[in-house]
Order: sequence, then C-alpha cells, then structure tokens
Amino acid sequence: MAEEILEVVDEANRVIGRATRREIHEKGLRHRSVHVLVFNPRGDLYLQKRSPTKDQHPDHWDTSAAGHSAPGETPLAAAQRELEEELGLTADLVHVLDCPACPETGWEFVSLFAARTDRSITFNREEISDGGFFSPQQVTRLLADEKEKVTPGFRLLYDRFQRLPHPFLKGRP
Repeated sequence: MAEEILEVVDEANRVIGRATRREIHEKGLRHRSVHVLVFNPRGDLYLQKRSPTKDQHPDHWDTSAAGHSAPGETPLAAAQRELEEELGLTADLVHVLDCPACPETGWEFVSLFAARTDRSITFNREEISDGGFFSPQQVTRLLADEKEKVTPGFRLLYDRFQRLPHPFLKGRP
C-alpha cells in the first residue's frame, strides 16, 4: 500500500507543498485534519479508544472520528469519509469550529464537526479498540481524572467546543 500523501500548509493554512504522512509527523509540519463529535439523542458523546497499533496516541480516548484531509478534499468531505470509515455512519454534519495548528493538535489545522444520531455504531477494529457513548458528566470525569488516557487534541477541541452556545450542548431530556 502506498504511503499516504498529505498537503503541507503554512501558518495561514495555505497549501505550500505535499509530503508523506510520516515525514509530516516526524518534522512537525503543519497540515489539515478533521474531527467529528457524534452525539446520541440524550446528548451523550461517542468517544473512540484508538487502537494500540496507532503510531500517534495509541490506546488513548479521542473524538468520535478523526483523520487527515486528503489533497484537494474539502473539510466536510473528509469528515463524512472519516465518519463512514471509522464508525460506519452517515449523518448530517454541522461545522462547529476551526482550530489553528498547535502542538496539542500535532500541528494540524482542525475542522471540527458535530452530528446527532440514534443509529447503532459499528467501529472499525483496525483503527479503534473500543468505543461508547459517555454522558457529559462522564466526559468531564475522564478529562479530569484520567487526562493521560485522552489525546491532547481531544482535550483542546472539547474545551473549545464546550465554550460555544450550541444546541448539541443543551440539557438532556
């Protein structure tokens, strides 16, 4: 299988070239990714536990779905692709925020999307070792008590997401 090629971007998120995924991560080059937060009708958030074979943050809890944007791919298309590849879901996605590249995101410019679903989730066992819905209180506890088991990117994105006046965060029925 050919090594994944990604776009390298500058500090303003403008494409300046391409490189392999490995080179980008080894050199700390800026690039693009998407993350998706999937909520059930009760307002619980689905979290995935990354596979122990992942080279970045193995065995860590992370957003519902995430991945790199392919060259020329829009953030929405990348988010839809990752949601289907990782969780077997199609859903209406809402763009909620963009996060600039920083150490916590692995130098990724992140486009964060959210979705609500009542469908069952079947995660991709090659990429994910576990997953489930967590109540807002459980997510807060996980982030406070077991932060070393959570990706830095998820901690940052969830913190920023919580600060938004957004219907996904309204009270549970």
